[in-house]
Amino acid sequence: MSTMLKGRSLLTWLDYTVPEISALLDLAKQVKAERKSGAVFQRFAGKTLAMLFEKRSTRTRCAFETSFGEEGGYPVFLSTADIQLGSKESLEDTARVLGRMFSAIQFRGFKQETVETLAKYSGIPVYNGLTDEFHPTQALADVMTLEENCGLAQGKSLCYVGDGRNNVARSLMVISAKLGLHFTVICPPELKPDSVIWERCAPLAAASGAKIAVTDDIAAVAGADALYTDVWASMGEEDKQAERRRLLFPYQVNQALMDKTGRKDSIFLHCLPAVKGEEVTAEVIDGPQSRAWDQAENRKHTIKAIMLATLL
Repeated sequence: MSTMLKGRSLLTWLDYTVPEISALLDLAKQVKAERKSGAVFQRFAGKTLAMLFEKRSTRTRCAFETSFGEEGGYPVFLSTADIQLGSKESLEDTARVLGRMFSAIQFRGFKQETVETLAKYSGIPVYNGLTDEFHPTQALADVMTLEENCGLAQGKSLCYVGDGRNNVARSLMVISAKLGLHFTVICPPELKPDSVIWERCAPLAAASGAKIAVTDDIAAVAGADALYTDVWASMGEEDKQAERRRLLFPYQVNQALMDKTGRKDSIFLHCLPAVKGEEVTAEVIDGPQSRAWDQAENRKHTIKAIMLATLL
């Protein structure tokens, strides 16, 4: 296995080149095939993973914990109730301690600054399992799922419909701009992506040939290979639920919107958990065009690939 990524952290795809992302996708497809063949490996034997969680999780926790454990490694779950994560002990000191006891760290929480500090002071690979700004492991699974159904991401079209400011939309914009995947955010003006992420992605898109757009017109789904949505209020924003319903109900992904692509082979993607009847109807997410469950499975394969590439 190539060692070109050994020792690297994954904080955002802005830090990775196109060949590096492509290599991780290839490795993810390999480990998925290995699992389906029944092959058993112990490639993480003797290694340990600190799993730090400020936010609850189903797919991220299960993907990291099972993929690390199945390979013979020892994952340790640590919530804010278990350790001093920036309370009695500084975050820098926690990072230094964990760096001497573990092989790698996974962090899922609020501030991007937290995961960056862990990477700076721990001296070991740190993986961003979600922050308020980015969700890179989700985006890699999304691209893997798209490629399984539509072929190479370059030149394909993905429309994200909903809250354009959230970590999933931002991460998809970055990875799309890198890979030459045409990406359109369809959202009300109040929830469009910030100018900073747009400015970071514009030169990347120019280099790859990706067309990146933001619009409030749902007609922009025409011709799309895939439609994607997420919950209307992210964790920590529950108090905004009523306002988000008002703003985003016109952007619900229902069968009528899926039909507006003009293609019967368009697929539906969702990072989960889903609130059926809000951002997506049950007819769509449980229907034949949905690949949400493949996406969920691919979180495991892509996360295992990231850890294999950076730890071995």
